[in-house]
Amino acid sequence: MSSEALTGVRGHQLRRILFFSLVLLTTLGALSLLSVAFQDGGTQPLELVMLILYAILTLWISASFWTATIGFAILLTGRDRYAIATADTRGAAKDAPSGPFKTALVMPVYNEDPVRVFAGLRAVWQSLVETGQHEGFEVFVVSDTRDPDIWVQEELLWRRWALELGAPARIFYRNRVENTSRKSGNIEDFCRHWGGRYRYMIVLDADSIMSGETLVEMVARMERNPGVALIQVPPVPVNRASFFARMIQFAGSLYGRMFTAGLSYWQLGTSNFWGHNAIIRIKPFTAHCGLPKLPGREPFGGDILSHDFVEAALLRRAGWGVWLAYDLGGSYEEIPPTLIDYAKRDRRWCQGNLQHSRLVLARGFKPINRLHFAMGVMSYMASPLWLIFLVVTGIAAYFQSLAHPVYFFGDNFLPVWPETFTVEMTTVLWVTLAMLFLPKLLALVLLAAKRNLRPQFGGLLRASFSVLLESLFSVLLAPVLMLFQSKFVAAILLRQNVGWPAQQRGDHQTGFAEAFGTHLTHTLIAVVVGFLSYRYVPAFFWWFTPVLAGLALAIPVSMLTSRVWLGQFARRAGIFLTPEETTQPRVLQLLEENLAAAEAPVCHSATGGDLWYQAVVDPCAYSLHTSLLPDEMPNRRRRHYLEGLIFQLQDDGVHTLKASEKRALVSHRDGLYDLHTLLWAGLRSPGSGRTPPAPVPSEGG
Repeated sequence: MSSEALTGVRGHQLRRILFFSLVLLTTLGALSLLSVAFQDGGTQPLELVMLILYAILTLWISASFWTATIGFAILLTGRDRYAIATADTRGAAKDAPSGPFKTALVMPVYNEDPVRVFAGLRAVWQSLVETGQHEGFEVFVVSDTRDPDIWVQEELLWRRWALELGAPARIFYRNRVENTSRKSGNIEDFCRHWGGRYRYMIVLDADSIMSGETLVEMVARMERNPGVALIQVPPVPVNRASFFARMIQFAGSLYGRMFTAGLSYWQLGTSNFWGHNAIIRIKPFTAHCGLPKLPGREPFGGDILSHDFVEAALLRRAGWGVWLAYDLGGSYEEIPPTLIDYAKRDRRWCQGNLQHSRLVLARGFKPINRLHFAMGVMSYMASPLWLIFLVVTGIAAYFQSLAHPVYFFGDNFLPVWPETFTVEMTTVLWVTLAMLFLPKLLALVLLAAKRNLRPQFGGLLRASFSVLLESLFSVLLAPVLMLFQSKFVAAILLRQNVGWPAQQRGDHQTGFAEAFGTHLTHTLIAVVVGFLSYRYVPAFFWWFTPVLAGLALAIPVSMLTSRVWLGQFARRAGIFLTPEETTQPRVLQLLEENLAAAEAPVCHSATGGDLWYQAVVDPCAYSLHTSLLPDEMPNRRRRHYLEGLIFQLQDDGVHTLKASEKRALVSHRDGLYDLHTLLWAGLRSPGSGRTPPAPVPSEGG
């Protein structure tokens, strides 16, 4: 090993030693303050439970605090010796570069809004074209969509775009017959069938947007570092208008870079993969990232849901580098618009992260990747642990209130005053609050130091007010999210599987009925716990009011923060402004233009009805759809099933078919041909009382 490489290894080790030492010392210091307060009369069982819980939770909080603090120092000084932006590891290549240079932009979709999907992809492609380096890229829409109407609409929108671009082909589409292994299986299917054509793939989510300049730079960094298998670019949340979403977008934009810079500081080449907005070297990915099924049944067994963490760990186990490019901009995503939708997304992620508890001690993984697994588990276990800590604290406070001090005992002539530990307990509280809220103040200090950034957040004064307002709502929302996540963890521990529902991505508002049904339990808990604590432990009640207030106000706060008009009002007032709102990036402008100019699909049906039915009857949609179906013959039992559906459609009408039955009818070329032929042979259109119209020529038919 060269002296320069040896210096780099030592530098990496020193960074991690410094970070983990700071985390450990902070945890021990906070724990010692709490333990001192429990020394009177020895540590009781409840106090011991509190100490253990507080130790775990403080370890978690201090890791986040020091990550943000170190990230603040890096961004303030502008120096990071070991960042991937300055790295060039040509001498550390595991394999000599070989194969094609093309990069695939791969977007897996599952029952998403096709108009938004293709408008976003068009914007990314248009941004690439503007760089003049789009020749090295091709686009794949790999669909796992089960809804037959959305499936056909995806095909029609893809065909329109492909016709517009013309030859040579740059845009590809396929829909899987079976969506085995969910998203990871979708990506695996792409790699197996088409991965050999490309050196890299950039994985996008359905709501991902990336600028052309960022995509080109990602490829350039991979070329400079052939020992690196994956570079993750942190996505910034954008484009939502509700008050809740704009608050999250502001927090992600202002605080996010500090945290990602801090993560990069101590993770270095053992960083994590977040599932999208990342570039992957396909050859090592296909060689090392095959995911097994976990033994047992769901939710802890079966397919690995949060596959991204595991794939990063498998690449590191094989000796490849995984980096976080915190300095790269031009990477965006869209977030749920309401508190309830945010919680629903958390429910999807919770099961996958808890599943990683089975991998923490699995053989062969690097220590940092084991830590990633543990942190993923802790990101959801922290909520029930906080809940248990609060319950135990309340019980301990109640028993303490029952004890009556004895001032004279034994032969003592003077009274023996009981010891109080108000100073220690207050210090514990302030230390915890400081670790939670000081990173927000550091973000403002960074904003004050970087004059060019201030106008992008509406100026320092408006940004400071925005931080204050965001902190207030964070205090109100935290108890609600704590109960949500605690419920999710309990359900998963009781082996309730979450499934794979599609996400709600567009702006909408929470009505009273939805808020009441979702948050009534939170409100009742606040009323009952508030009454009991005020009645029996009044001193504890006043310390507990921030938690009780958040739960008691859950219904109105959930409704209020979902309001788009309030988010728009805040924007006009300069509250929660982000750089993407102040000066809209070109790629986001292109997205807006594409959404505004969204046209009907290329096949203009003369038959009416749902899109899936157009794929049966309309010649244009039928010919396109059948050309994209795989060449496979249904077995005899499947053919009988399809024939039965055809008879049901003819006799009882379209409305009697379930979505899965409609999909079955349009999933096999032979069965679809039979149905199409029957309907165009002069039979009556099922359920409509009329015969199919004569074929009408249309573009692309």
